Amino acid sequence: MTLHHADNDAERPSDEVDRLVAAWRQERPDLDVEPLQVLSRVSRLARHLDRARRAAFAEHHLENWEFDVLTALRRAGEPYELSPGALLRATLVTSGTMTNRIDRLTAAGLVRRRPDPEDRRGVLVSLTDAGRARVDNAFADLLRRERDLLAGLGKHEQQALSGLLRTLLVPFDATDTGAH
Repeated sequence: MTLHHADNDAERPSDEVDRLVAAWRQERPDLDVEPLQVLSRVSRLARHLDRARRAAFAEHHLENWEFDVLTALRRAGEPYELSPGALLRATLVTSGTMTNRIDRLTAAGLVRRRPDPEDRRGVLVSLTDAGRARVDNAFADLLRRERDLLAGLGKHEQQALSGLLRTLLVPFDATDTGAH
């Protein structure tokens, strides 16, 4: 997998990370600052992505957590419903937090609760038509903004970058069991 263009790095425009790395190399020549080349750029890109996400959600009157719960239900497929326990696993929050979130989304008319026909003590949470419309529109807007963030890369470069990032993330995903 390669992300290099036909031109070499010397011909590429420099960015803030290049300046940061150069300064550290001058000040601390005893340290290998090479990780900054990748991880500072990932960090900076994450900030731009966070801004794009917040803007997309705000435009559709959603908070990040609302989008997370609504998309978990939407991804479940027809009839777009899950148990609160399945929502907990999909969003990695505590049961008390999920109860509060379901209450707030129910009050907003974006989800509804109904008794679970398979478990008399359980409930199922499902998207309302308004919830489905809101999450579908917000998701389409988010994807447009994400495409804009990636506009400087061609399709093959995006695929290569995706593969490289996957390689870095798989070990973390395998051990990430904490709630946030």
